[in-house]
Amino acid sequence: MSDSLPSPRRRALAAAGLASLLGPLPRTAMSQAASAPATPPPAAPVPDDPFRWLEDVQGDKSLAWVRERNAASQAVLGTRPEFEPIRRELLEVLNAKDRIPAVTRRGAWLYNLWQDEQHKRGLWRRTTLAEYRKPQPAWETVLDLDALGAAEKENWVWGGAVALAPEYRRCLVALSRGGADATVVREFDTVTKRFVDGGFTLPEAKSEVDWIDADTVYVATDFGAGSLTDSGYPRVIKRWKRGTPLSDAQTVFEGQASDVSVSVGIDDTPGHERTQFYRATDFYNRKTFLLPHGAEPKAMQPLDVPDDAVVGFMRDTLLLELRSDWTVGGTRHPAGSLLAADAAAYLKGERRFQVLFTPTPTRSLSGRIQTRDHLVLNLIDNVASTLAMWHKTPQGFVSVPIEAPTPGSLGLASLHDPRVPKDPLANHYLLTYTDFLTPDTLYLGDTTAAPQAPRERLKQRQPLFDATGMRAEQRFARSKDGTRVPYFVVWPKGAQADGRTPTLLYGYGGFKISLKPWYSGGFGRAWLSRGGALVIANIRGGGEFGPAWHQAAVKANKQRSYDDFIAVAEDLVAAKVTSPRHLGIMGGSNGGLLVGATMVQRPDLFNAVVCQVPLLDMRRYNVLLAGASWMAEYGNPDLPAEWAWISGYSPYQNVKPGVKYPKVLFTTSTRDDRVHPGHARKMAARMLAQGHEVLYYENIEGGHGGAADNEQRAYLQSLEYAYLWQQLGPAGRGG
Repeated sequence: MSDSLPSPRRRALAAAGLASLLGPLPRTAMSQAASAPATPPPAAPVPDDPFRWLEDVQGDKSLAWVRERNAASQAVLGTRPEFEPIRRELLEVLNAKDRIPAVTRRGAWLYNLWQDEQHKRGLWRRTTLAEYRKPQPAWETVLDLDALGAAEKENWVWGGAVALAPEYRRCLVALSRGGADATVVREFDTVTKRFVDGGFTLPEAKSEVDWIDADTVYVATDFGAGSLTDSGYPRVIKRWKRGTPLSDAQTVFEGQASDVSVSVGIDDTPGHERTQFYRATDFYNRKTFLLPHGAEPKAMQPLDVPDDAVVGFMRDTLLLELRSDWTVGGTRHPAGSLLAADAAAYLKGERRFQVLFTPTPTRSLSGRIQTRDHLVLNLIDNVASTLAMWHKTPQGFVSVPIEAPTPGSLGLASLHDPRVPKDPLANHYLLTYTDFLTPDTLYLGDTTAAPQAPRERLKQRQPLFDATGMRAEQRFARSKDGTRVPYFVVWPKGAQADGRTPTLLYGYGGFKISLKPWYSGGFGRAWLSRGGALVIANIRGGGEFGPAWHQAAVKANKQRSYDDFIAVAEDLVAAKVTSPRHLGIMGGSNGGLLVGATMVQRPDLFNAVVCQVPLLDMRRYNVLLAGASWMAEYGNPDLPAEWAWISGYSPYQNVKPGVKYPKVLFTTSTRDDRVHPGHARKMAARMLAQGHEVLYYENIEGGHGGAADNEQRAYLQSLEYAYLWQQLGPAGRGG
């Protein structure tokens, strides 16, 4: 269940309604040299690191160490009595036939990637909405990933597809070896169900591609020396014509080596066609440029908007979601606001806005979708989802009521395709609802319907565990500086506040990612149903209360995330929800840094630590894989002034011999090319050398998600749960 560090590509394309998990390549000597300032500041000294050899991801010595540690951990955890029953139950959950297939609309089709016990890597398949409405839809297989991998003797994992509208016949399919972010791109025909002979192809890299027309694409990839940023992302975007070598592609946009990334978003709404290019100068700031439809690259113009605003268009309307306060035309708009302006007038210099959302201390904007005539906002109010809706008229936006299930989490996806003439789904959308004890339900909504009109229920999952007698509640802890920090407790059946309940505390606290209630068959079967309590901490650094909640815990103030997490743990103990003897913590990626730092600072509070695909060596994180792209979150450890506060919490530099730490479990993946597996490797090696008890498991494939298929996911998670029951159950170590 580990959260992933988001890629700057996903952040940069949010305004265009696109999503990708593409990440960076390791930085090159050329790109580092190109980004160096004329007079570099004095660097913070780098201490000797006897375990740096473990950063050699595929080195024989490193992999021998990994296999030795894997075997030791498997011998301890794989033989526990909980392991095999939990593995079977988790695999049953992951392969369950009543899972709601997540779909993407492409013209007349709804596409889905489906994995189960027969199709471990997945079927890319499609059906119609009429079929999808049925309890058992008829699916048409478009591409069988398992069969393809067997035929080509490759370990292919699905990496996504970009389709050419409005026919959606031609697709640029991304295939990953073993689940890495780097992909091979190949053109595919969804009618013949074959890869196109002589079609567009790219070798393995962290690439971005998008269609301009049937014979032309934008491509950003590793073009050779100097073409990547310091973060390892493409620095150059080119226009590539069919039938010509990639070396002949025309450069249309360039960023600087010191940027995080460049990206492109195409809006091909008829009558409002435009292309946006972005230079992400750091993870939260970007320069936006507009290229009018059909114009040459020299006609590209910068868009005068705040660098940290999220920019979008709805036909003739410019939408700005603010990440910091902005005073314009004598009016101050607070961070978290959503503004609308006439796009043509704005480009001519007019600064008149209609305010569509203003945040409050408890209410923030989590996301939005557009149908043809409406804008639907997904809001968070005290960590529960609500909706708001605006009707777009020639005179502006008019607020209209909309109702939705509450108080859990809502998900929205528009079905409108502006390229489909007389689109029958122009004002339709998909809505999901779930909470900790309620399985997911999927509805089909219509923004033109009356607020009280019931939505069509398309799918509903059957319960994956018996929640009878369980309950969920929201509580608040008081952090070190007095801030109220919300958290949820999901109680197992029959549990009492007697300090003896095995309790798992989960957190993330970074990159403005919100942890809202969700339904988990894995937690339900492997933890709650066996008598464990689950706690979700909504600490600063996340996005639960908007930009200010996130910005309160970045860079010099990152320690606040850890203070908040510690405060929640202390509150759990004070309220006798649990005790240190029975309290464990879990987090992945940035959450792995969270639990690593918290373990080092307060080892007395916990008896178990599950540290998944983590950052841990914050002295070198910025030179390992995607690390440089996250300096806007953590700071630059090469600058002495910034290393001064990073060094205060960096787990790798702060773990010490002679301290009684809980036995920790580190998990990572050899194929994680976003967060370097060296973080977990080195931390485990250092702790072992200091005489601490450590368990370690590294999946040889699986990417930043830690696993490439359901069997691997079930196996990895079963090791984690077996460890948690070993540490927190009745037979665990005393604290």
